[in-house]
Amino acid sequence: MTRRSFLSQSTGLIALAPLAAEGGYRKDKSFRQVPHTSIHRVQVDGVSVFYREAGAVDAPVIILLHGFPKSSRQYRNLIPLLADTYRVIAPDIPGFGFTKVPSERNYQYTFDNLAKTIGKFTDALHLTRYSLYVFDYGAPTGFRLAMANPERVVAIVSQNGNAYEEGLGDAWAPIQRYWREPTKGNRETLRKALDPAGLRSQYTDGVPDPEQIDPVGYTLDAAMIERPGNMDIQLDLFLDYANNVKLYPAFQEYFRRAKPPLLAVWGRYDPFFIPAGADAFKRDNPNATVQFLDTGHFALETHAEEVASAMKQFLRKADAH
Repeated sequence: MTRRSFLSQSTGLIALAPLAAEGGYRKDKSFRQVPHTSIHRVQVDGVSVFYREAGAVDAPVIILLHGFPKSSRQYRNLIPLLADTYRVIAPDIPGFGFTKVPSERNYQYTFDNLAKTIGKFTDALHLTRYSLYVFDYGAPTGFRLAMANPERVVAIVSQNGNAYEEGLGDAWAPIQRYWREPTKGNRETLRKALDPAGLRSQYTDGVPDPEQIDPVGYTLDAAMIERPGNMDIQLDLFLDYANNVKLYPAFQEYFRRAKPPLLAVWGRYDPFFIPAGADAFKRDNPNATVQFLDTGHFALETHAEEVASAMKQFLRKADAH
């Protein structure tokens, strides 16, 4: 290209610049406006809680609670799909993502403490009425929150978030062995299972087409777990999960007593939380609805739009009541 032809083409580009500067492109109604997701921190319970937020501040609130081994990044696709209607807030639970726990805090990584911190997080943001989306570890965290403040919870969406022993699949066998015998050997067996290949399998097991799964998710999870001290945090939480199972009857009593509108939207091929756990909600809660998806544990990696559509339909009915 000669200097003259380059300058000739550049003139055309420069001519377009005022249109862009005046927002001409942004005014094109054919482009859907994607709600902006912002990131924040708040100091609560001696912890710097990182969270993502999108949607109008006066819209109905949905709190998204992630699972192992992820963070609020799990909801990167779901948040924009909900934020046109809802104020969506997704914190990183202590021990995950970008939430920072100072060493001098001497934080004890138990699910009771995770729920306590997230409860104080909701207080700090003055969230007094909200729906909960719970997944995996987010379920025992969120169900504790709901039991402590039943008047605040408008509805619950449980995406492979278990509350019944029959919902525990065979993939729990090594962890259950650790519960029965919390030996160094059983702990090391679990440590080895959290290598990159083991984390990848959590994403791909049960997914009809594993090539759909974005490798960034499990690659980032592996890097985060390798941070100094984080692996032992995860192993401590594996051990403490036994206390969630002991609380299952209390969670079930909450469902019977409070009867919150509840949508169990479930990856039917999840090897950790199997379909029986989804169906069991209907036994205790007449306001429970169950919907299965043809995918595995991390349903949002393959079915974010289907989950968002089901949620909006469900929450419209819940709000109407």
